[in-house]
Amino acid sequence: MTKLKKNLRALPLAALCLLVLGGAAALAQRQLKSASTGRPEVKVSLSGSVSRNSEKLPLEKIDKVNPGEILDWTITSENNGNAAAREYKTVGQIPKGTTFVAGSATYDGSTTVVYSVDNGQTYSVQPMIDEKQSDGSVKKVAAPVSMYTQVRYEWADPLAADAKLSAAYKVRVK
Repeated sequence: MTKLKKNLRALPLAALCLLVLGGAAALAQRQLKSASTGRPEVKVSLSGSVSRNSEKLPLEKIDKVNPGEILDWTITSENNGNAAAREYKTVGQIPKGTTFVAGSATYDGSTTVVYSVDNGQTYSVQPMIDEKQSDGSVKKVAAPVSMYTQVRYEWADPLAADAKLSAAYKVRVK
């Protein structure tokens, strides 16, 4: 009977060990499965240029920009991972002291372009603002492009592994 009691006392310890080992094996299997499915690794770069004297000059090679000049911004996204980046979006800032040039947003692929007038809190294809009317009422009207603070590109298709996308927009220096 003593031997049986010793075996019964060891049973909870053995069950606990099996539970721990089973959990560790399941975790390792889950990690191996996620490693085999791959991950996107997107590198984003921003470049800017200004047109002067019929020449396009990179912004890093000029000392200053002048009022009225148009700056071209290009956002390049490159997926160096081994899986597609789904629901991929990228945002371009409208720098202070500049105004977005209406109709200047261009892009690769199937994209929806949306804009923000509240520093990225909300985005819309056509941002609206409240405008007080002469009778005191408030009416929603389209925000002027001078109020735009960001432009966001939302791609319909995933950014495939080893693929590149570009988006561009223009701003005018105030």
